[in-house]
Amino acid sequence: MWVFLAAGGAFSVIALPALLGRRLLGMEAGLVRVLIAALVGVSVSGTVIGPKLQNSGPMLFTLMIGVGLLTAMVALVALEVLLPTGGVRLLGRLQAIRARASRARRYSQILRILGRHGLAPYLSRRAGRARRAGDTRHEQLARELRAALQAGGTTFVKLGQLMSTRRDLLPAAYVEELSCLQDRVPPAPWSEVEAVLLASLGGSPHMVFAEFDVEPLAAASIAQVHAAVLRDGSRVIVKVQRPGIREAVERDLDIVGRLAATLQARTDWGRSLGLEELARGFAVALREELDFRVEARNMTAVHRAAALRGDHSVTVPDLHQELSGERVLVMSRIDGVQLGKARPDSPEHGRKVALTLLTALLDQIMYDGVFHADPHPGNILLQPDGSPALLDFGSVGRLDSALRSAMAGLFLSVDRGDPIALCDALLELTERPEDVDEQRLQRALGQFSGRHLGLGATPDAAMFTELFKLVADFRLAVPPEMAAVFRALATLEGTLGAVSAGFDVLDASRGYAAARFTRQLEPATVRDTARDELLAVLPVLRRLPRRLDRIGGALEEGRLGVNVRLLADPRDRRVIGELLSRMLLTFLGIFFGVLGVQLLTIDGGPEVTPDLSLYRLVGYHLLVLSAAVVLRTVYVLSRPLP
Repeated sequence: MWVFLAAGGAFSVIALPALLGRRLLGMEAGLVRVLIAALVGVSVSGTVIGPKLQNSGPMLFTLMIGVGLLTAMVALVALEVLLPTGGVRLLGRLQAIRARASRARRYSQILRILGRHGLAPYLSRRAGRARRAGDTRHEQLARELRAALQAGGTTFVKLGQLMSTRRDLLPAAYVEELSCLQDRVPPAPWSEVEAVLLASLGGSPHMVFAEFDVEPLAAASIAQVHAAVLRDGSRVIVKVQRPGIREAVERDLDIVGRLAATLQARTDWGRSLGLEELARGFAVALREELDFRVEARNMTAVHRAAALRGDHSVTVPDLHQELSGERVLVMSRIDGVQLGKARPDSPEHGRKVALTLLTALLDQIMYDGVFHADPHPGNILLQPDGSPALLDFGSVGRLDSALRSAMAGLFLSVDRGDPIALCDALLELTERPEDVDEQRLQRALGQFSGRHLGLGATPDAAMFTELFKLVADFRLAVPPEMAAVFRALATLEGTLGAVSAGFDVLDASRGYAAARFTRQLEPATVRDTARDELLAVLPVLRRLPRRLDRIGGALEEGRLGVNVRLLADPRDRRVIGELLSRMLLTFLGIFFGVLGVQLLTIDGGPEVTPDLSLYRLVGYHLLVLSAAVVLRTVYVLSRPLP
């Protein structure tokens, strides 16, 4: 009878200790987990201690509660290891069934496409062997990859276009083949396009515009463009987002993220490329491309920055803000031919166009801090007068003044072939680990400078590839802003090679850097720089005499002191407190354990039962307490410091 009463009472009491155990562990656990842990604790304590209660009565009841509490804590930790909190949500799973079914259908379609083009072996753990076996047929594999991405639709075409700009990661055969990806699809039905225009413009396009051509000039997977004329006679281009494209892109981005995580975990080539980080950056860029308001802001920023510099060498469309929105963009129409299809009048004209585009992009990077991040041939027009124009500002990079200054230092160090300055510029541009070996980095950059920047050396694209490899070897993390700069320059290099055969981007960039630093030494530039610096330090200079007088007076009177507040940062206090707490818990766990063992070894003493003395009963309680404290310590040590 004592057993049943104890079990019933234990269950009612264990539920509260289970909550206490959750609190002691510092764990976020739901009510279901607590109840499961309580049931496990009751079962174990009833099995271990319950039979002994028949002879001892209620004397062992507290020990039974302690064993139950300890077992409940162990169960909570086990549940956290097997099913982490937040990883299982029943309601969320029920709500995600439909999304899972949609992903499963899309997965099946993607796998069929990969299988049809012979790419399935590269998704397995044997991908390394498959790749080694196919080293002699890179060109054929690149063609199959392009065809598979083309068949995959909008998101995968955009992904392939991004991959075609990563010459630092992919062999030349893949870069050349992926550069041929075409983002062209049949136009959407006019009725669906008209519905988008009605929702965005607030009226029929034939009412808003004096003229509107329902036949699109071009249709891509994300948007299509129509020619129109405003009421004032201005010729404009209307860019309309394809109906339903956002939902399709979001679904495919989810799949791309999951595939990237799987490939990075299962394949060597996925880990070497850092596929997860690439997928995250691609997803951010593509989501921005779906919001035409971002493109409108980008276009306005580039246009204003060029106007402030008085640079009109490259034309940028004028935005009609009052007619633009999230899914519709209205801009001035620019006549011309896409640079990929244009034929310059002469080699000299082609070189002039190439130099104009390169100078414009470098000016945007070095002076404006806002630049076109996707200057491929389809986004550049060659106008009838022979001057270039930039289109499609969905992808734009931004640099602050500190990064622009660091970029200038990088260009100068490359131009001078100075490995020490190159090391300083790289460390300023990147996020470096605390244990970076600067001397070894300087030696590596010295060897790099000797190979690529010394007398008689001819810089080429391989120079940047080796530089990126050095950055990766020393675990220097390139911030996304700088990655966008290098990506834009790599894209422009291929673009300029198409318009002017043999155009040396690196040599022209070095000439640009030399001219820029020459301009910085001109009297007007030096005067402006000195004025700006003086205006920045003027408030400090005004306060300096008063502060010096105050310090001198305190020193003369012997009252000068320095106040230093240790652990002023709350984060430092939190870390110190956590360390002390862990040390205290460890000490208490060991202390209770040693004391419990000593009590168990003592013979004699008051008898609680014929087989159990009071010393041993207290010793068992202390061992249970020690185990609980040790379990808490182990669990806390497995978690990072706050």
